[in-house]
Amino acid sequence: MACPPQSPDLNSVAIVWDEFDHRWQKSQQVLSISGNSFKNQETLKLMSKPRCSLPDIVGRDDILRRRRRRKRYALSGLKWDKTDLTWSIHSYPNPSTSPGLANNDVEKLLTHAFKAWSDVAPLNFRQLRRDNNGATAKGDIRVSFDHMFHDDGYPFDGQGGTLAHAFFPGTLEISGDTHFDDDEIWSYAGDSRSTDLFTVAVHEFGHALGLSHSSSDPSIMRPYYQGPVEDIAHFKLAMDDRLAIQQLYGVKDADRPGGDDPHFPRLPSPPPPRPTQHSDPSFQERCQGGFDAIGNIRGEVFFFKGAQFWRTQRDGSLVSLNPAQIKNFWMGLPEGINKIDAVYERKSDSRIIFFIGSQYWVFKDTVAMAGYPRPLSDWGMKKKSGETVNRVDAAFIWAHNGKTYLFSGGEFWRFNENIENGQRTIQPEQGYPRENTLWEGMPAHIDGIISWQEGNTYFFKDNSYWMLTNGGLNQDDVTPKSIGVDWLRCPAPPSTSTPTNPRFPKKCTCLFLGSHSSLRSSSLLLIFILLLTNEIIRNMSL
Repeated sequence: MACPPQSPDLNSVAIVWDEFDHRWQKSQQVLSISGNSFKNQETLKLMSKPRCSLPDIVGRDDILRRRRRRKRYALSGLKWDKTDLTWSIHSYPNPSTSPGLANNDVEKLLTHAFKAWSDVAPLNFRQLRRDNNGATAKGDIRVSFDHMFHDDGYPFDGQGGTLAHAFFPGTLEISGDTHFDDDEIWSYAGDSRSTDLFTVAVHEFGHALGLSHSSSDPSIMRPYYQGPVEDIAHFKLAMDDRLAIQQLYGVKDADRPGGDDPHFPRLPSPPPPRPTQHSDPSFQERCQGGFDAIGNIRGEVFFFKGAQFWRTQRDGSLVSLNPAQIKNFWMGLPEGINKIDAVYERKSDSRIIFFIGSQYWVFKDTVAMAGYPRPLSDWGMKKKSGETVNRVDAAFIWAHNGKTYLFSGGEFWRFNENIENGQRTIQPEQGYPRENTLWEGMPAHIDGIISWQEGNTYFFKDNSYWMLTNGGLNQDDVTPKSIGVDWLRCPAPPSTSTPTNPRFPKKCTCLFLGSHSSLRSSSLLLIFILLLTNEIIRNMSL
């Protein structure tokens, strides 16, 4: 499986849209790069380092309700150097999966999706058709309907998960290409069981023209599926999208007059309305019971259960209510796999480590590396009783110190995964294992741990999770919360009962009743110093 090709010309680097957007924003923050420094050669050199990651691609379901700062449209920094663009269709939806869409209907819907952008910016789109020999011309923007692995490094995950992805403009072979998941049921103004091709196409073509995601409510560039629009023939972009595309390509001299264009392909008649279905077939799997493993991979949180997984993206959005199949995404794990024990992304080289029973696998992106699986004994973990560890409960890299931690049977080991003389050392550090009770207030036995976002550490057990702000220990208020409600778009239970917290009690409770004010102040200061010292010592000991 090939990654998107790298260009030797730094000025033509094109990276899959969301990965670029995230890396560029983070680089600006970390390196203090100003917004007008995009063409700086050193910056481009940094940004162009190969990293075939799991992209943040548009998912079907909406974002979690989170308090986030609203922002307007976002530009990728890349655009076409012309306004006359060609496009072509290289494959059509599978008629057995999407029986309601004929090939000519697909062409009409895509034509109208391009029209949404050319109505407000000086862009001209021309479709290239097959020649007399049946060969399809390439075009600037090539559209295809693809299944699972399709040779661009970003596999689809089957029906109900990722819908489509697109590549930014540029001079690379893959620039502008737009791929739709052929396992989806594509439709035109269909019911909730299908996915509206027009809406998704307008969104993806926005990326192919150089737009990133927007958090503006009416924007078509929001990072999640919005359902069909009411009237495709008279669809107009929201102001946020108009401003974004005009920032890249300028303002059109005059808006196209309303009404039907006699030279424009007429849309197919929409199908008769069917009863809307609001069922959530994965509710029980997603919202009830715990998970086998939870891992932070490429900045996304993966929830594994059985042979399936769900993904929560950096912005808190769930890619899909429906799970993806592990076997369709991670190539190289054993056939018939029904449980992942633990997973984490290695800090030094971004490899992904899976633990299953007494073996482990190392992945480069979504493909297992040669020579794996290897025995868990490579890690040299022995319990305090002297027994060899034959299963890992959880694994993560603590943002507090950048070291790797593996948990098993109420004990944990710390690793400093250094490379010495070209060899990676994975033996546990001296003084381990230690008891899980050192992580005060956390469950004694855990299903998964991650460090995420601002360095916060999350412990997962059954239906609940606990958060340590900034990864710190000895926090007074560590209240268990619902995984389903906060991470996986599950409805809150009718009565909010606090789940039982299997935590270890704090050591003391101090009361000052009727004492002199100066004594109280001195005592409180002393307690603060003692707690701070204890926190520093404990963090060092972990």
